[in-house]
Amino acid sequence: MPDAAILRVLDANLNRAREALRVMEEHARLVLADATLTEDIKIVRHELSRAAPDDLAARLPVMRDIVGDVGTAISTESEFDRRGAEDVARSAAMRLGESLRVLEEYGKTTNAEFARRIEGLRYRTYDLERRLIMHTLVRERFGGVRLYVLMTESLCHASTESAGWLAVAEATLRGGADCIQLREPNMSDRELVARGRMLAELCRRHDALLIVNDRPDIAALCGADGVHVGQDDLAVADARRIVGPDAIVGVSTHNIEQVAAAARLAPDYIAVGPMFASETKPQPRVAGLTTLREARASTSLPIVAIGGINPDRAAEVLESGADALCVCSAIIAAADPESATAEFRAIIDGEKRSYPQMNADERR
Repeated sequence: MPDAAILRVLDANLNRAREALRVMEEHARLVLADATLTEDIKIVRHELSRAAPDDLAARLPVMRDIVGDVGTAISTESEFDRRGAEDVARSAAMRLGESLRVLEEYGKTTNAEFARRIEGLRYRTYDLERRLIMHTLVRERFGGVRLYVLMTESLCHASTESAGWLAVAEATLRGGADCIQLREPNMSDRELVARGRMLAELCRRHDALLIVNDRPDIAALCGADGVHVGQDDLAVADARRIVGPDAIVGVSTHNIEQVAAAARLAPDYIAVGPMFASETKPQPRVAGLTTLREARASTSLPIVAIGGINPDRAAEVLESGADALCVCSAIIAAADPESATAEFRAIIDGEKRSYPQMNADERR
């Protein structure tokens, strides 16, 4: 193939790849309003623009032959079939991968270092595509959760009664909890599985989710809907390998740096806390509402606020950007857990939230 033809191939696919990245970036920026994902796509777009050596980049535009390009008149019906914004972004991501593969293969004939740079970018864009698609799946799997209750037997008001913890769990579900997390760090594996199976059945009857803390193996065995991992537990990707691709994986964060790192792992939700000092799980540093607001501005993934939340503080936590409230003692240690849950539920359902949004300059 003549050298001029190879240069035309490289030019066409560089343009196609940049265009695809711009479509993906606009989706992350204006549809998802996700600052972290927008920034990561923008970085790759700029790196792609600089990938070709100066001498090669200077020659490419000169070699364009729009009139003689036989492909300009060829199209298929599917090119004009888009079912929504997510479909647009997914199509752009597929087009990006194809273009980068062409650049890598033809680039080997002109400049090996250029081809290696494209290969590195190609692998990074696979992760960007995964994160774009995961945002849609996440909203389907966890988007309806507003009130998330931590279940620990020792903190339950009725823990001294027969099966008291299960009665408390059922009371929270009657009161309006969308999700229960089984959190028993000192319990034997056998008892955890047995308890998880009881809770899974109970949650199914109330159309709620069950999450197991720390243990993806226990979550898988008891039929839970997912697992929650902390900063020192298994990584999100490793936990997902155990619970399966359709299960929910949440992750704890305590500062904005951890939130940004977690967002790049595409969990189903990010827990941010503690909001206030909490006796249930004391932390050396209180993240507070400022961290919650920063987290809301940095990602469109569901955010669960946790730590020291009571009915008097619930509204300001929601107003600061939480999608869901995670509550423990204020509900399960109450004399009437069902009424305590219902009180939180009324606040959640009646609260009209206005999330802090990025302005145009911050999104660029």
